[in-house]
Amino acid sequence: MNFSTFSKRFLAINLFLVLGGLTSLSWAGAYDDFIYAVKFNDEKRVALMLQRGIDPNSIEEERGETALMIALRENSMRVFATLLQHPDIKLEAGAANGDTALMLASYLANFEAVKSLISAGAKVHRSGWTALHYAAAAGQPEIIAYLLDHEAQIDAISPNRTTPLMMAVSSGRNKAVSVLIERGANLQARNDAGMTAYDFALHYEQKSIAQDLAKRATPVKP
Repeated sequence: MNFSTFSKRFLAINLFLVLGGLTSLSWAGAYDDFIYAVKFNDEKRVALMLQRGIDPNSIEEERGETALMIALRENSMRVFATLLQHPDIKLEAGAANGDTALMLASYLANFEAVKSLISAGAKVHRSGWTALHYAAAAGQPEIIAYLLDHEAQIDAISPNRTTPLMMAVSSGRNKAVSVLIERGANLQARNDAGMTAYDFALHYEQKSIAQDLAKRATPVKP
């Protein structure tokens, strides 16, 4: 190989590496712009970037949440609607803590988002923590009823066997407790610590809820 040929190949390789680096930097900048546009409800910018091929399921590093979840958290509902319509959107994608978009919408009391997600095909019931647990903890009787009407399991158990009723009780969510009881929640269910909903009420000093539970069923003795 003569010097001229070597020089040409050397320059070609370096040019390739430089251009590749620029492409990576450009893509990183596009990702940052996309997340920014999602947070600030800039649906036109988001739509344009989606057309150019950016991943609609891009993940923010802070919480490991998808763009759809970021839109929910920031109440960027125009962007949320745009993302939800994308054919490649992953409704069951989980954040670093395992939360899904439906779980987050339920906790944030975003009833319209809950309905939209379910209509788009989001799974209402899953193993472990569920959207119903989150709606119960947030005290959202309308969302609780809606989830139950769409195949949520009323006595769904978390990894430590906590039920939605226990979550509602521990948070002092009287209306949520009432809806769950009226819909048939098991008052005698126990978590891994052996606690019933009544025990939760005593532990978290929810006196009115404890009284109501005591009237409805005799507390289970250890």
